[in-house]
Amino acid sequence: MRLLLDTHVLLWWLANDPSLGEEAREGISAPGSSVFVSAATTWEISIKQALGKLDVPSDLVRQMEINRFEALPIRVSHAYAASALPRHHEDPSDRMLVAQADAEGLTLVTGDPRLHLYGVHTLAA
Repeated sequence: MRLLLDTHVLLWWLANDPSLGEEAREGISAPGSSVFVSAATTWEISIKQALGKLDVPSDLVRQMEINRFEALPIRVSHAYAASALPRHHEDPSDRMLVAQADAEGLTLVTGDPRLHLYGVHTLAA
């Protein structure tokens, strides 16, 4: 399985939060899974952390390495694809994740039911 974690899913995973469902946990922890975290996610987290709206591990990058999560950079093609998406969702970070999941053939792990409207593969968080 090739997965892309939505921001809340990454945070739930790192905090061992019971909000993360069993199917998502199994997919993320499966030995054959490749799990990606977008640069958009780390950017969103760092902005909210700087504003005092979010408490996250100070070693977020190290935590990603420990969990064997792969960093997914934002490419110019991702940005163009995100801008061309229909307006099912206004959050620019989520729109970027949808564009990246589509372009890279990834399943987006999310608790946001609106993201499936884009036709990308999703796994319920």
